[in-house]
Amino acid sequence: MEAINIVLCGLGGQGILFMTRVLAQAALDKGFNVLGAETHGMAQRGGSVISHLRLGEVQGSLVQTGTAHFFLALEENEGYRNIPFLAKKGKMFVNTNSRHFPRQEVKAFLDKRGIIYRAVPAGPIALELGAPRSSNLALLGFFSAFNEGPVSHTELRQTIDKISPNRLKDINLKVFEAGYEKGKAF
Repeated sequence: MEAINIVLCGLGGQGILFMTRVLAQAALDKGFNVLGAETHGMAQRGGSVISHLRLGEVQGSLVQTGTAHFFLALEENEGYRNIPFLAKKGKMFVNTNSRHFPRQEVKAFLDKRGIIYRAVPAGPIALELGAPRSSNLALLGFFSAFNEGPVSHTELRQTIDKISPNRLKDINLKVFEAGYEKGKAF
C-alpha cells in the first residue's frame, strides 16, 4: 500500500497534538502502520507547531516537501507558511474566518498544482458550542465530511469517544459533529 502523508499545523495551544493523536489512533485501529513526528516552535507561547503523520509502509516519520496528501491547518497564516508540504493534487483544510481564502497570490500556486482547498470557521463553530479551545475538533469534523481521508467520519468519532477525557467527551463529540455538518453543507 502506498504511504499516506498528513501534515497538521497551527499554533501552540490549538490542539494540534490531540488532533494528530485522534487521526493516528483511528488509523492504528483500522490496521495501518503509523509513524508520526511533531516539530515545536514556542508551542506553549503560541508558536508554530507542525505534526507529521505517515500511514502505511513508510521508512521515516517526517513528511517530505511536496508529498502531503492531506493538510490540516488550524491557523490560516501557518497554513500558508506550510503549503510547500502539499503534494500535487493534495487536499488542504484550513480554519479561517476570512472570506478571501486563499489569498490571491497563493490561489494561483494552489490552482497550478491542482490542490483542492477548503476553509471552515472552526473557531466560531467551537465558540458557539461553548468550547472555544476545541476548534481542532471542528476542523477534524469538517475534514471527515468529505470522506477523502484514510479513516472515516465514524472511525474518527469512535476514536474521539474513546480517547477524550470523560469530562470533555460530550463537548468534543458535539464540536466534531458540528464541524462535520458544516462540511456536509459545503
